[in-house]
Amino acid sequence: MIDNVAWLGSWDSFVKVVESGSMAAAARRLDCTRAQVSKQIAELERAFGVRLFERSTRKLNLTPSGEVFHQHALRALEAIHGAEVAVRNLGDAPRGVLRVSASITFGRMYIAPLLPQVVAKYPELSCELVLTDALVDLVEDNIDLALRLTKAPPEDAVARKLVHMKRVICGTPAYFAARGEPRTPHDLAHHTCFSLMLPDDGRVWRLIDGAGEEFTIPVSSKFNFNNVDCILDAVLAGHGLAILPTYLCGPALAHGTLKTVFDDLEPISSIGRYLYACYTPNRVRVPKVRVFLAELEETFNPVPPWEKA
Repeated sequence: MIDNVAWLGSWDSFVKVVESGSMAAAARRLDCTRAQVSKQIAELERAFGVRLFERSTRKLNLTPSGEVFHQHALRALEAIHGAEVAVRNLGDAPRGVLRVSASITFGRMYIAPLLPQVVAKYPELSCELVLTDALVDLVEDNIDLALRLTKAPPEDAVARKLVHMKRVICGTPAYFAARGEPRTPHDLAHHTCFSLMLPDDGRVWRLIDGAGEEFTIPVSSKFNFNNVDCILDAVLAGHGLAILPTYLCGPALAHGTLKTVFDDLEPISSIGRYLYACYTPNRVRVPKVRVFLAELEETFNPVPPWEKA
């Protein structure tokens, strides 16, 4: 079997060959000879007992075994790089680029305003905020810290619970004046109710009271959205009711442009109740991640900004 140092170099050479398309190109990137790269690939194939490349006169193609090994090699090298960074930075001042991911609306409202404060405190640090409602891969997307509203934090990551994301049922005073306020949860079935278009939620609202009794209400509306900002706009325009997170509708509630109903009931969502800060284990003690976590804790605890009004 290959010794540990050679093993690391061989895996790196293999990845470079895949990325470059040839052993000669990989050798140029690695500042070594083509023969050295060829020898490393041959040693890997001998150690694993499989062919990793199909060779032709024009190009190299990965075999099925090579494709599997490529995915594992990428993750292993990233983990090693992360460990090196963590050890090297331990105890140092935060520096380098911090890449943070968050959902589009929440990130725009509450994470983007934090970045100027963070870089002002730490001159050697710069920040990149990746806003997307899609689930990011912490390793493949090179994310230092992802903010996720979820029921099930990823098992291969550290997940720190940050804040309870409260939701309320609300509508405009004008809507209630025209249509009347629902008196029981089941009355909601007779109102226009907007739901975020999710594959597993359907057109049903689930509510639970303090005693644990659950209400399942079928709801409907003539038009729907997969974006929470659009739902808020429709509710503010008086078109119906919605279950909305207070981080989004809090200002309208404070100004009286929205009104809540059934405050004694908690809406249940497949998305989850808590916002988590998620990061890979090799970033647990990296200074740039540590200071950003501290900034998040200070911002959201003991009371999040949208609840302070």
